[in-house]
Amino acid sequence: MPTVLYLRGWRFFFYANEGDEPIHIHVQKGEKDGKYWLDVEAYEIREAYTYNFSPQDIRDVRKIIF
Repeated sequence: MPTVLYLRGWRFFFYANEGDEPIHIHVQKGEKDGKYWLDVEAYEIREAYTYNFSPQDIRDVRKIIF
């Protein structure tokens, strides 16, 4: 699980071999866990899942990813 970034307590990381999945990033902070799909051509982020995220957490993570 290579870590890409630690910022404001959030850890952004990926797994080296996840098969045929599109480009995405995992994010964790304490008991919070999420995954976001990254569409680099459309410059878009789609939420795959978030557990224990508040609406503010979702906004913060999306800003960091962008």
